[in-house]
Amino acid sequence: MTDPQVAILMLCLFIVLVLLGFPIAFTLIAMGVAFGYYAYYTGAPESFGDIFNNNIFYLLNQNTYSVMENDTLVAIPLFLFMGYVVERANIVDRLFFSLYQAARNLPGSLGIAALLTCAVFSTASGIVGAVVTLMGLLAYPAMAKAGYNKSFAAGIICAGGTLGILIPPSIMLIVYAAIAELSPLRLYAAAVFPGLMLAGLYIVYAMIRVKINPSLAPMPDQEGMPPRSQIYMNLLISFVPLTVLIMLVLGSILGGLATPAEAAAMGALGGLVLAVIYRSLTWDKVKQSVFLTAKATAMVCWLFVGSWTFASIFSYLGGHDVIEHWVVAMNLEPWQFLVLAQVIIFLLGWPLEWSEILIIFVPIFLPMLDTFGVNPYFFAMLVALNLQTSFLTPPMAMSAYYLKGVLKSQIELIEIFKGLMPYLGIVILCMVLMYQFPGIALWFPDYLFGVWVP
Repeated sequence: MTDPQVAILMLCLFIVLVLLGFPIAFTLIAMGVAFGYYAYYTGAPESFGDIFNNNIFYLLNQNTYSVMENDTLVAIPLFLFMGYVVERANIVDRLFFSLYQAARNLPGSLGIAALLTCAVFSTASGIVGAVVTLMGLLAYPAMAKAGYNKSFAAGIICAGGTLGILIPPSIMLIVYAAIAELSPLRLYAAAVFPGLMLAGLYIVYAMIRVKINPSLAPMPDQEGMPPRSQIYMNLLISFVPLTVLIMLVLGSILGGLATPAEAAAMGALGGLVLAVIYRSLTWDKVKQSVFLTAKATAMVCWLFVGSWTFASIFSYLGGHDVIEHWVVAMNLEPWQFLVLAQVIIFLLGWPLEWSEILIIFVPIFLPMLDTFGVNPYFFAMLVALNLQTSFLTPPMAMSAYYLKGVLKSQIELIEIFKGLMPYLGIVILCMVLMYQFPGIALWFPDYLFGVWVP
């Protein structure tokens, strides 16, 4: 076999192993080392000690060091810590019920409140599993008690819970910035309007669906609802502090007052302050937040070590060149290239999660952007929207499994999948709209930082 053929075999074997359930990070490292040993092999060893005289071990060591000293990635544990503290500060339940009370006269008021809560909490957390799990415990029982259709309620929670990987400050965008060597500030600015557009379309769809078929979401009993003045006070107590914290974090980044890491540090401190204000800060909750942050951060770091080692060997063997030459030889127009890339990423979302797609497959397309004259920030936003589908596309729709995990026998998995399908279509609609109107993604970063010049 030629080296490029070995590279393609390496890629196919990785997909098979992931589908079999092997841990992604360590599968990447193991395959990178195994195929790297072949790629850098210089001849038969003269002694047993020479078995380890191979440049792959030096490459693995250098990649590990590079990840640990990457300044961009410092923001990840800090944003994670902020999210975990907010999750345990009993803020979200207050937020959900106050938003519901404010929207009580709208069709599907509980669903609208759930989507708004997901959008706000997602920006503070960025952890899809945490958002879907918490809202499954909080919002789904309330909707079920009100007589909501099971699939409709589940779809709202699963779709709303994925917004955190798109709406800034998004951990996914930090990872993308590190992989593509782009400015995280411009990526955050580019993601603001696409994120708001997607959340807005979710809400509009839910309202229209209930308006057409009221039996999906009966109006809850209004008896015992507090007066309007009390509602406003509840919103002031629950919605405003968390929103102000998020806006300060995001505003300091987009305004150039702080780097993402510095803003994340202040956000983490702000989360602790909110927990104190709400009288929910305990030593046990802080320990839990620190432990979960360390666990999630370690996973991300090992994913980077493995992916960079895997990608380096894949490129060294000529894998990237084979795919690039194949795509270029098709003589595609830029729009055709964009459609092809997004279709491939969409299909990969069926068996894989966003982290695997982003770290392994997106770098294959990045070198081709110059060839087709595609703005890398515009491409990043298409990918970010597309990656929403990796949580919503069966059979590996992880948001569905998160929700099923907390609801157990209350709902069947197939019912959750049915509820997800309309939101999958909304994501695709958003991608079409953004392609037709690139300013949705590019106007804000160009306004803040000037027109991007390659």
